[in-house]
Amino acid sequence: MQVSFKKAETVQTAPLAELAPGESGTIASLDLPEELAQRLMELGFLPGHPVERSAAAPGGDPMIFSVDGSQVALRRDICRRIRFTR
Repeated sequence: MQVSFKKAETVQTAPLAELAPGESGTIASLDLPEELAQRLMELGFLPGHPVERSAAAPGGDPMIFSVDGSQVALRRDICRRIRFTR
């Protein structure tokens, strides 16, 4: 399932995996299987919502994000399929 937030103008997006620690952005889209996309949306990963990269495990995987008042750890391969805007 692909869920996105479209604006009238073209907005450049990047994979969530490129968000640096301490940096924040806005979720633009999720290009994930429906069940996984639904679960992440329940956790606050909704297009238009702010997200902040908190940290990562020593090897860089998983990555930890603050979203909707919670911290969520996501594997790098999932982060590559979630797009954000700065």
